[in-house]
Amino acid sequence: MTPETLWWAGFIGFVLAMLALDLGIFHREPHPIRTREALTWTVVWVTLSPLLGLGINTRWIGSSAADERHTAALEFLTGYLIEVSLSIDNVFVFALLFSYFHVPPLYRHRVLFWGILGALVMRAAMIFAGVALLHAFH
Repeated sequence: MTPETLWWAGFIGFVLAMLALDLGIFHREPHPIRTREALTWTVVWVTLSPLLGLGINTRWIGSSAADERHTAALEFLTGYLIEVSLSIDNVFVFALLFSYFHVPPLYRHRVLFWGILGALVMRAAMIFAGVALLHAFH
């Protein structure tokens, strides 16, 4: 198993563990999310991403060259900022959908969690299907 494969497995395992921790431990009982709790969790999750970027900058997989590490960290930061900016409109869409379908505040976190998990599964399926198609027709 290559170091890159181990890093990807560790990253995916960490994401799955955080999702399980979020729904299984911290939000086991449905409750309305208040502003203070939402801000606290936002700070926690948004802090983890720059830490990952710092880890990439500190030790990039398979390379000891500083230029490659900095390039990889800059690419990560760029992708992260693009994803954050694209996700801002999702908050508006979620608010519209929750109000349209009359989702009670008590269950919004759970509905949002399963929606995000479903989106991650579908994204992974599309990536793997795309890779399979590329290999089949290249």
